[in-house]
Amino acid sequence: MRSIARVIAVRGNNDKGPWAKAIPETEIVRIGRVGVYILHNLKDLGGDPDVRSCQVVISGHSHRPSMETRGGVLFLNPGSAGPRRFRLPITVARMTINGAAVNSEIIDLSQIS
Repeated sequence: MRSIARVIAVRGNNDKGPWAKAIPETEIVRIGRVGVYILHNLKDLGGDPDVRSCQVVISGHSHRPSMETRGGVLFLNPGSAGPRRFRLPITVARMTINGAAVNSEIIDLSQIS
């Protein structure tokens, strides 16, 4: 994927073995004036002080697509674009950032022909 776009990845609960140690558990990315905090399981967010500088939190452990704003922070789970799991829809998320404005949407891939 790196040959076509910048890739930012965090380690998931099934990422095991020596190769996985090179993948961080969390990542913070600044896009324009927006801080984006990325982690696998939202339950691991805890009191990480770095998250206070972020306007978006992206997680994915549950594979359940969701998009919710709480306390001015967008919490986004894109779901899963891979094989269907747990009777959940096959989805991705699209997020656009323009300055400090963040827009996002969940896209159900089964609805695309």
